[in-house]
Amino acid sequence: MVFLRILVALIGWFVGFYLGASLLDVSTVTPLSNQVYVVLLLGTACAILGWLGAPYVTVRPARVIANRIQATSAGDLIGGALGAGFGLMLGLFLAFPLSFLPGDLGRFAPIVGAAILGLGGAAAGAIKRSDIAAFVRDLRAGRRDHVGEERALLDTSVIIDGRVADVVKSRFIRGTLVVPRFVLGELQHFADSSDGSKRERGRRGLEMLAKMQKEATVRIELLDVDPPGIGADNKLVSLARQMSVPIMTNDYGLNRVAELQGITVLNLNDLAKAVRPVVLPSDELTVRVIQEGKEPGQGVAYLEDGTMVVVENGVRYQGSEVAVTVMRVLQTVGGRMIFAQPKSDVAEGRRPRAASH
Repeated sequence: MVFLRILVALIGWFVGFYLGASLLDVSTVTPLSNQVYVVLLLGTACAILGWLGAPYVTVRPARVIANRIQATSAGDLIGGALGAGFGLMLGLFLAFPLSFLPGDLGRFAPIVGAAILGLGGAAAGAIKRSDIAAFVRDLRAGRRDHVGEERALLDTSVIIDGRVADVVKSRFIRGTLVVPRFVLGELQHFADSSDGSKRERGRRGLEMLAKMQKEATVRIELLDVDPPGIGADNKLVSLARQMSVPIMTNDYGLNRVAELQGITVLNLNDLAKAVRPVVLPSDELTVRVIQEGKEPGQGVAYLEDGTMVVVENGVRYQGSEVAVTVMRVLQTVGGRMIFAQPKSDVAEGRRPRAASH
C-alpha cells in the first residue's frame, strides 16, 4: 500500500512539473525566478494529491472490479470477453481506412472506433451470454445437447430449515448452490447469539452447510462478496440481479420482494406442496391423535407434511394411533385441512357430531 502511494505521488509530481513547464517558459528564466518556484510548487501539489488519492485510484477500484468479477457468472465473463474480442478485431479492420482522415481526426478516430466497438461487443456479449456460454459449453463437451451448470443463491431461512440438504441428497438439485459471505456471517451471528433459540438455529444452519459439503452431491460455493445494501434480504436480491440467478428461500417476504423485481424464486414450501400425497374423500389413513379439537369430541392429528387432520369423535384416541376414513378435504389460504372419522365409526354407521367449522 505504501509503495503504491509513493509510486502515485511520484507520477503526480512529474505530471505537475510537466504541466508547469508547459504553461510557463522556464527556458528563459533564472533558477531562482518566481516561475521556477511555481513549477516546483505545482509538482509538489500534484505529488501530495497523488499520495492522498492513491487508494481511490488503485486499491478501491481494484477491489470493486474484483468483487464484480467474482459476482459475475462464467457465462457473463465468457460472453463479455468474446464480444470485446470480436469488437476489437472489427476495430482493427476499420483502423486503416480511418487513419486516412485529415488532421488529428485521422490519429484519434481509429482509437475511438476500436474502443467503441470493443465496449459495444462486450455489452452485446454479456446480453447474449446465455446463448454464447451454451455454445461454448457445447463445443467443450463435444455435443450440442449439453445442459449448462445451474446456480442458485441460498438464503438463511432455507439453510436453517434443513430440507434443502435432503433435496440435494436425493439429486433433484443439480449445479452449484451459492452461499454469499453475508449469509454465512448471519448464520455465524445466530450461532454466537446469547438467545438460545437463535443460537440453535444458527448452529443448525452451519451443520446443514457442512453436511451438504461433505456429501458433495452438488457443489457448495462460498461467495466472498458483500454488495451494498441494508439487510441480508436486500443484498441477496441485489446479488441475484447481478448474477442473473434464482434465490432459494422459505421466507415469504423475501419471496414476494424478489418476484416483484423479476427474480426467479425457488421456494421449498412450494415444492413440498407440489409433491405431497393427494388425499381424497373415502381414503383411509392411520394417524396419531395428539390433542383435543376445537369442538367437543374432536381429536387433532397431523400428517408428515404438516397437514391438520380433524378426527370427529376422535378425542378418545388421544395419544394413540387410529385408522380413519377421510370424509372431506377443505382447502384454505393457509393450506388444507382434512376432516375424518374413525374407521370403526364409519363401519358402524355413526354420524359425526354436528359442528360448525
